[in-house]
Amino acid sequence: MTKRSLIALSVLLIIVSVGIFVQRSVHAPAPETPPATPTPTQQPETVPIEIATTSVTTLGTSVEGRPIQSYHFGTGSTSILFVGGIHGGYEWNSSALAYEFITAFQTGVLSVPPNITITIIPTLNPDGLYKVAGIEGSFTAADVPPTDTHTTGEGRFNARGVDLNRNFDCKWQPESTWRNKPVSAGIAPFSEPEATALLRLVEVRKPAAAIFWHSQGGAVYGSACEAGILPQTLVLMKTYAAAAAYDEIPLFDAYPITGDAEGWLASIGIPAVTVELATRTTTEWERNKSAMEAVLSRYEQN
Repeated sequence: MTKRSLIALSVLLIIVSVGIFVQRSVHAPAPETPPATPTPTQQPETVPIEIATTSVTTLGTSVEGRPIQSYHFGTGSTSILFVGGIHGGYEWNSSALAYEFITAFQTGVLSVPPNITITIIPTLNPDGLYKVAGIEGSFTAADVPPTDTHTTGEGRFNARGVDLNRNFDCKWQPESTWRNKPVSAGIAPFSEPEATALLRLVEVRKPAAAIFWHSQGGAVYGSACEAGILPQTLVLMKTYAAAAAYDEIPLFDAYPITGDAEGWLASIGIPAVTVELATRTTTEWERNKSAMEAVLSRYEQN
């Protein structure tokens, strides 16, 4: 074979080899893509139940130095005030009911509408409560020992012997009445530190409505001072009474009284009612819970 033939054969072999390589490259299967790892399904976030904002304020101290506290729930611009224990140990179940409501709001059993803030003063007369029950702070009916306060009237007045619900600035007189008997109303309106504590709170909070728990009467009373009963007071009275199945009585007239807290609030344009529980030793929780819900619903719509 000549040298020229060898060169030609070599060139031919190179061309054939390149062609085979190109053909294999074109028809070679594409490399497999590994399967994508499945993305786990995202679970929705667990949203915790929102408990109403809670704060506690010490409004002042009683004659004997016990703190008078208020509990606040919610952040709305409409303030509603609830007050228990203005007559201390004589009406201790009004304070026990207030503490039941505080617990219900703290634990989420009851909720506060977004436009509302609730303020609860569980015991405006802590000295009177302590005198009868030996209790300071939160308690239940089971914590109260047997007592004859409902016969003697012990614990109704503050430590200076003043009926606090006669110490407010509505037709105030130094001597008022309770069950047609004379009682001390202090030396001037708001002369007692307990009444002053409520005055300060009202000045700051400017409540749209106020409810005072008392016992025993089984009724909801409206309020008035010199100018008569406010229309919104009648609405509040009817709302609470209907939901709790208590009687509704526009004004208390069993005997004349002066210097009451509800009348003072009426005189400055704040609807206020007195809720008289039907018994002296129970809180009538379900009835008053229904009434609380009705009142909140009413003011949520305003």
